[in-house]
Amino acid sequence: MSELLEKAKNFVAEKVGHVKKPEAEVTDVDFKTVSFGSVEYLAKISVTNPYGVDLPICDITYTLKSVGREIASGTIPDPGSIEGKEITVLEVLLKVSHSILLTLAKDVGADWDIDYELDIGLTIDLPVFGNFTIPLNKKGAIKLPSLF
Repeated sequence: MSELLEKAKNFVAEKVGHVKKPEAEVTDVDFKTVSFGSVEYLAKISVTNPYGVDLPICDITYTLKSVGREIASGTIPDPGSIEGKEITVLEVLLKVSHSILLTLAKDVGADWDIDYELDIGLTIDLPVFGNFTIPLNKKGAIKLPSLF
């Protein structure tokens, strides 16, 4: 009996390993706007859905780091769904307070940008399998707004 159970487990594991899953990538991180208390940046995520049905997104979690420090983080609950057999672009708004930007003055220096690392967890509800998180990471430099 245990041999039959083991064969069944191996069969399921092999089939699940070859199932197509949604794929995603961070395509852009750019300045959006300045407000009284913060600077807002916009991260764009391109998600490809291989299935013919829409997939609900459970949540999007994000952490923005600069010089090894966390400068923004949060969770966007229930941001919608990914269209079936399409590429969906999701937008994640990142708010960084002015006080945090001031502490990064050494990094800003003469080039007037912030070197960053953005970690995003995109959690999708896959039928039969349950919640599936796609980990995303992007490194780069974000230009600070200039008054001149």
